[in-house]
Amino acid sequence: MPRLQGKLVMLREYRKDDLPWMRQWVNDPDIVHQLSDIFLYPQALESTEAYLESMLDGSSDSRGFVIADPATEAYIGQVNLDSIDWKNRVGKIGIVIGSTDNFGRGFGTEAMRLLIDFAFLDMNLNRLELEVYDFNERAIRCYLNCGFIQEGRLREKLYKQGRYLDVIQMGMLKSDWKTLRGERKQQVVVPDPTLVNGEGEDTQ
Repeated sequence: MPRLQGKLVMLREYRKDDLPWMRQWVNDPDIVHQLSDIFLYPQALESTEAYLESMLDGSSDSRGFVIADPATEAYIGQVNLDSIDWKNRVGKIGIVIGSTDNFGRGFGTEAMRLLIDFAFLDMNLNRLELEVYDFNERAIRCYLNCGFIQEGRLREKLYKQGRYLDVIQMGMLKSDWKTLRGERKQQVVVPDPTLVNGEGEDTQ
């Protein structure tokens, strides 16, 4: 897959030297409590190595990218299309920002938009979907801003830290994306005189 270039991040290929960066977050409770129960138990080094190797050699069912700094190509996180259903043209998105220092800086939002465009324009998918926990308000805002629609709510599906929580199901169709893309092109941007050169930082 090609590299995808944005203003805040680039999406690039996985590399062997991404392993230390991945190991920094796979057992970090501040990161993994927002992710699936695959991270309920500590992840062994061998498990992370096997996952990375599957992404490198193409044996994984997932197709994805590392979210990286556009200038240095340093690892920030990763965003993947998992469990792709090629017959029905459906992909399920998973994303992680690997450090809490990078939360709220717009990296996840731009990475999602780059992947969404790629999925519909280049992979010819017709539907994207994801699940998010109801307490993850930052992620929910990000997905809504990217054009996802809440399609369902699985009540008390998740048990975490002594209580049951809901799982929100979200989806986007190619037709939704085309409509949103057309609306964005028609928007007239009026420079804000309080910002230098009328430019501001995109935040999530």
